[in-house]
Amino acid sequence: MALLEDLKALGVNVEEGLKRLNGNEKLYTRLFGSFLKTLNANAVTPDFDAADCTEVIEKTHTIKGTAGNLSVTPLYEAYSEILALLRSGQAEQARPILEKILPVQEEIIQCIKKYSE
Repeated sequence: MALLEDLKALGVNVEEGLKRLNGNEKLYTRLFGSFLKTLNANAVTPDFDAADCTEVIEKTHTIKGTAGNLSVTPLYEAYSEILALLRSGQAEQARPILEKILPVQEEIIQCIKKYSE
């Protein structure tokens, strides 16, 4: 399946994701549609209010969890780091990591959209 090959090229650990679903490729592929919805509903931008990060922490936690479940490793690792920084009151240190991962996230989004149309 081309989607999974393209996602693998973007750093998604497809083998691990499939393993979590007992090799059910159809379900794994379908879950990426839900993943897009999660990303849209929980979009985080670098211009968040550093003084009040409660909502950003919640959104970051949601993205991290969903990315982890699907083995979208680049997003999982970045959002894990961002979340740890936000929770420890280091919002300014989280911004550059978010700025760096957003283009990667957009590539993954575009890849999924390409195969869902």
